[in-house]
Amino acid sequence: MTSEVKSSFTIDTDSILKGLNPEQKKAVETTEGPLLILAGAGSGKTSVMTRRIAYLMGHHKVQPWNILAITFTNKAAKEMNERVEKLVGEAASDIWMSTFHSMCVKILRREAEKLGYQNNFSILDPEDQMAAIKQCMLDLNYDMKKFEPFSVQWKISAAKNELLGPDEFKKMAGKSLLDSVAANVYREYQHKLSGINALDFDDLIFKTVQLFEDQPDVLETYQEKFQYIHVDEYQDTNRAQYKLVNLLAKKYRNLCVVGDSDQAIYRWRGADISNILNFERDYPEANVIMLEQNYRSTSTILDAANAVIRNNTQRKDKNLWSAKGQGEKISIYAALDQADEAAYVVAKVQEHVGNGGQFRDCTVLYRANAQSRAIEEVFLQAAIPYKILGGMTFYDRREIKDVMAYLKAISNPQDEISLLRIVNVPKRNIGEGTLKRLLDFAHDNSLTLLEAMGKAEQADLGAKATEAVKKFHLLMTDLHFTQEGLSVTEFLQEMLRRTGYREMYESSPKEEDKNRLENIDELLTVTRAFDKRRRGTLADFLAETSLLSDTDKETGKKDNAVHMMTMHASKGLEFPVVFVIGAEETIFPHSRSMDTTGGIEEERNLCYVAITRAQEKLHITYCTERTIFGQLQMNDPSRFLDELPEELVEKSGSDFQVVPRWEIGLRVRHPQWGIGVIMDMTGKDDELELEVTFQSRHGTKKVKPKTTKLRVIEK
Repeated sequence: MTSEVKSSFTIDTDSILKGLNPEQKKAVETTEGPLLILAGAGSGKTSVMTRRIAYLMGHHKVQPWNILAITFTNKAAKEMNERVEKLVGEAASDIWMSTFHSMCVKILRREAEKLGYQNNFSILDPEDQMAAIKQCMLDLNYDMKKFEPFSVQWKISAAKNELLGPDEFKKMAGKSLLDSVAANVYREYQHKLSGINALDFDDLIFKTVQLFEDQPDVLETYQEKFQYIHVDEYQDTNRAQYKLVNLLAKKYRNLCVVGDSDQAIYRWRGADISNILNFERDYPEANVIMLEQNYRSTSTILDAANAVIRNNTQRKDKNLWSAKGQGEKISIYAALDQADEAAYVVAKVQEHVGNGGQFRDCTVLYRANAQSRAIEEVFLQAAIPYKILGGMTFYDRREIKDVMAYLKAISNPQDEISLLRIVNVPKRNIGEGTLKRLLDFAHDNSLTLLEAMGKAEQADLGAKATEAVKKFHLLMTDLHFTQEGLSVTEFLQEMLRRTGYREMYESSPKEEDKNRLENIDELLTVTRAFDKRRRGTLADFLAETSLLSDTDKETGKKDNAVHMMTMHASKGLEFPVVFVIGAEETIFPHSRSMDTTGGIEEERNLCYVAITRAQEKLHITYCTERTIFGQLQMNDPSRFLDELPEELVEKSGSDFQVVPRWEIGLRVRHPQWGIGVIMDMTGKDDELELEVTFQSRHGTKKVKPKTTKLRVIEK
């Protein structure tokens, strides 16, 4: 032991080790040197980490201030702190247990002057950061219509996470004009931050690494302080976090990292799976302990997860097992379309509750937020309470609220609230001062806000503002008259184009903006269903969806509710009954991840995460036909379904029904050619050939049912 100062605390080490399985016990007792704990899903890693910290204090008399524990979320840090406090009492308050960013703030508050900052530096939130970047772009005379500030911000953030300062970034920047612009803005932006004594979120880790590299004496101070370091979710670390951890651990090498390469699902956020895969290269003397006993799921569920993840190459091999018994088989349901898929989920939830279960036992997992809409609507119709976790309900999402506000302001020109929401989305250079003068002018002259905009030259706005306001007024007035004679879908497409709202997200490189675009396209699925159901007006559509979203908000507050979330948001959670919907190629695995082996492997990790959320029963569904993002798709079932052992699954639905009895006159649907009627038949069995006349331009074709997915619609 190297600590000279001793604190007086008594810890019962026998109680720390009580109830641990052999591998968990070994992980707790292996305290010296580097340690890699490969913790499978549901294997009790938090318990191991907290007990290991308590064991260091109780058995080895390590001082609490010599221990560091880093995790990724404040929630996880809080939970860890509470668990350690139960084991060691008040001494837990002297342990640094926090997120990476919180730890770095504490260090920088003490050491800021060594970096040329004052210790009362400000931390910019994303909105302030964007304002500063825009100001830099203006100072450098860059056209923000040509170079999207969000794209510049994203590139600067990515550079900082790779530990690239402005000079390094400029050298390594690509050949694109945007890269060159971002490099120049980055330099100006950092100069501005320094001038106002501020750091942004990415700077917190970047500047701490810089401090340690430039000031060896400061690094040694913190190496002495943090003699025992623990890092949770090590597979999710990026380059900056990896560098920070290894600098701190370099002297004593008492580094314990906990993670699971099979649950690495954040590459798009900058996480680098090689950090955990190469741990033994970085620390050749490392001990490696695998936690493979799962306390969450049945053997069937774990055997399925093991079988799927074995197809990945970028991983540390392990095999989850459970003492909970075999359990029920996994149900795979082939739905006709998303309505059939939603009906299946509803039926199985109702069946579970009818058998004495609770709504809260069930969760629905999906790859993209837009998939929730079809399930939400059927849950509302069936009076099934639900909660959206890790996100909002479909109609509460910002982009959907924006689009609906446009539609409301166009349908009802007196709707001042909706107009104010979207007047500057996308940006139109109509500032708050201009809007205040317009509102005063409108109210003084008994005009609506839109009417006041039409008389902008009388409102004393100045020439530039008057021009911007008049242009917006003309747009909204034209759209008001354009709605006549168009279906809601046709009008929505026209509105998205003419307002520039769709283009605003199409031009952004951010992952969340791609998701927003998908949600906007999913709204087109809603309008198409409305147009198909009734030839109503825009006002009719708005009335219908307003009632739906009001009910939606009410059901979202109930505690005993079905949970709905993305697969990413489900990490770390568990539920008795899990539904994984949309198991189709291009949806899951996602189309954006299908071009590279690394992309597919991360999608498979996500599949592993989704499967291992289930404790007792797992349902997986896919559609033979799906309308999503406004388009009809006929995707193949997900490749991950083929990786599930046959003996572990039971199949039902359209793909597993008895082969149809083909007859002349049957109406059928072909994957490429649409709906047609069987006009003639020749041959039999495998050589059977149908002559089908299609309703579209495809005319009459000869089709072999043996090799083509033909679906009977009706006689």
